[in-house]
Amino acid sequence: MTTGYTLAIHGGAGVLPKARITPELERDYHAALERVLETGEVVLRSGGTALDAVTAAVCALEDEPLFNAGRGAVFTSAGTHEMDAAVMEGTTRRAGAVAGICGPRNPIRLARTVMETTDHVLMIGDGALEVGRAAGLDYEHPDYFYTQDRWNALQATLDMKARGVSDDDPARRHGTVGAVARDREGRLAAATSTGGMTAKMPGRVGDSPVIGAGTFADDATCAVSATGHGEIFLRWVAAHEIDARMRHRGESLEDAARHVVMGDLVREVGDTGGLVAVGRDGSVTLPFNSEGMYRGIAAEGQDLKVAIY
Repeated sequence: MTTGYTLAIHGGAGVLPKARITPELERDYHAALERVLETGEVVLRSGGTALDAVTAAVCALEDEPLFNAGRGAVFTSAGTHEMDAAVMEGTTRRAGAVAGICGPRNPIRLARTVMETTDHVLMIGDGALEVGRAAGLDYEHPDYFYTQDRWNALQATLDMKARGVSDDDPARRHGTVGAVARDREGRLAAATSTGGMTAKMPGRVGDSPVIGAGTFADDATCAVSATGHGEIFLRWVAAHEIDARMRHRGESLEDAARHVVMGDLVREVGDTGGLVAVGRDGSVTLPFNSEGMYRGIAAEGQDLKVAIY
């Protein structure tokens, strides 16, 4: 068992196919992942909590237009933004989540505000937005969340749908950001944020803000943040399945996570995804069954590690 800290992040399993990514863009993704890791690690290095570290890391991911969350969120079929986010700490299982919102610069901060200032876990719509305003969170005009690449992706997806062409490009179909951490005191936390799927129906909510599906943390077992086709992770309660296999079957974090991602919970139902997870002992796993997943690890006393494919 390690007494140091561990931080793992992901920028989604919806990566650009390797044949289509340019060397310049690949460098941009690596640099962005390293910046995010550094943002979260500085919290842990200074003795901060896992909860503060995952919040900081996901805020950095939301501020980066390369990833599908916050400023880089994809568009719905109506040309609007509807973002989901959740945060959970493992000591008491406190959690906060928001769904279908647009306005807060950092949706993950709104999720945490729900956790810390209300008696609720999951909030939507105007009620959720008012909680953020009352707390003094930074809000942005919708134009802040507009990026040309995301708009182009929406038009291409709508055109394919109009022609009856199926869209099997994971870069359009799903993308999420998230972080999990263990601090020096052994506390675990997880945070996840997403813009959803390109051209999703307005009102659609995925797994990211659903505790136990896309986000979960318990100090006794693990912290998990998932990415992929949200409907599958929702139906299989994927994040909690990892906890359950560890708790009731005595499986290791690695075995439990691989069962979810590589076994019958994802691959055998015909879809792709991945996750990052950290265990109570500081172990970490980042399994995915897609071509790639934007990801990185920071562990005490070790160099940062980032990868895409």
